[in-house]
Amino acid sequence: MSIFSKIKDAIFGKKTAPEDRPQIPAGMDGGAPATQTTPAPTIDAGPVDVVQSLDDMAAAKGNPDLNYKSSIVDLMKLLGLDSSLDNRKELADELGYTGDKDGSAEMNIWLHKEVMRQLAANGGKVPASMTD
Repeated sequence: MSIFSKIKDAIFGKKTAPEDRPQIPAGMDGGAPATQTTPAPTIDAGPVDVVQSLDDMAAAKGNPDLNYKSSIVDLMKLLGLDSSLDNRKELADELGYTGDKDGSAEMNIWLHKEVMRQLAANGGKVPASMTD
């Protein structure tokens, strides 16, 4: 699984396939369950408010001082992901960063903004201040 996928899953929640439930035909009196299944209903809750989700995670974990709204390192720490330079280099490769992958402020700022842009492109509600 890619690092960005781990970030997205941590914020949006993992999407799982709908569970199948046994369908009992009308008139069947307590016999064996039917072999037909119907998918469980899915609910589309709309776009995920990324900032609210991150704020909720920080409050729940007792990490309100992490600067996850602008720091890729703090964002990854909040999500329980390895924020090492090697992982950030891998994330930079995934997202198409073309500069030096040396852990510079320029790379880290670009990574944070690009992660936020990708979250927005994948159904997240992200303020423009975090993507520009």
